[in-house]
Amino acid sequence: MTVHRVAVLVLDGVTPLDLAIPAQIFNARPETPYEMTVCAPSPKVATTAGFTLDAPGDLEWVRDADTVIVPGYEPLLRPPEAVLGVLAEARDRGRRVVSICTGAFALAAAGLLDGLHATTHWKHVDDLERDFPAVTVDRDVLYVDEGAVLTSAGVCCGIDLCLHLVRRDLGAAVANGIARGLVAAPHRDGGQAQYVPAPVAVAGEASLSGTRGWALHRLDEPLTLRELARHAGLSQRTFMRRFTKETGATPLRWLLDARLGKARELLETTTHSVDRVARDCGLGTAANLRLHFRRALGTTPTAYRRTFTLSREDRIPDRSSA
Repeated sequence: MTVHRVAVLVLDGVTPLDLAIPAQIFNARPETPYEMTVCAPSPKVATTAGFTLDAPGDLEWVRDADTVIVPGYEPLLRPPEAVLGVLAEARDRGRRVVSICTGAFALAAAGLLDGLHATTHWKHVDDLERDFPAVTVDRDVLYVDEGAVLTSAGVCCGIDLCLHLVRRDLGAAVANGIARGLVAAPHRDGGQAQYVPAPVAVAGEASLSGTRGWALHRLDEPLTLRELARHAGLSQRTFMRRFTKETGATPLRWLLDARLGKARELLETTTHSVDRVARDCGLGTAANLRLHFRRALGTTPTAYRRTFTLSREDRIPDRSSA
């Protein structure tokens, strides 16, 4: 596979978890082409947790990267001009530039978000909107994908965005495998929809994660709201209210997204006919699968399979194509 260089560009006051997310997801694996390096304007970087870290890469490494990721940092001071320059240069050379959480402020200061939709941590959306009026700030999303420029909401939404990048590059099967290793939800959005409703976590005994897990193993069955509520031991009205609060989607919308996710993985990893894929993921018929594929992904199952059975080096963004 063609090596895809990922530079995680950390600034003073970096949030350790924001840094750890891309470092973990883009760490070298046999099934991925990523080569990840932590970079910084200076060799030592202060963190919000009170310790410093050594960055093995400098800004020259960033200039050589295919994807540049800026984790969140505080306080939200204007980054050094050298950092803004290297970010603008990455954009101008057609590289992919990504922010996690408040890293969006660095992208905005470099002018990368002008005229685009973007997001950041909910605590700072007002600040982003006020300080950068040329940016359209989306408040209630996990992440925003504007093609070559992507931004995520607060902290753990960086997991959603980084898995989305892997899914874009290498397909759902690889992204799902990484998610399983992280014990993370592999796909919390509604397919390739650009703007993603943000779920509200419900912890402890109130969580309906057991019912969701039960449903994921029965996607080929005609699951109904009544059956889901019965499994959770709740009335349908209470189940609907709590499920929507916890996931940001209605149960039936969530089921459709899960079935489309399973269909995508089956199309990538098997030679099953489109009819069989439709049955196995619970969408019933090939016609129904095509309908939902077109609505959610803007393509057909056959075209999707063709795209994701190409060699990985043909699918992942390559520096030579810029």
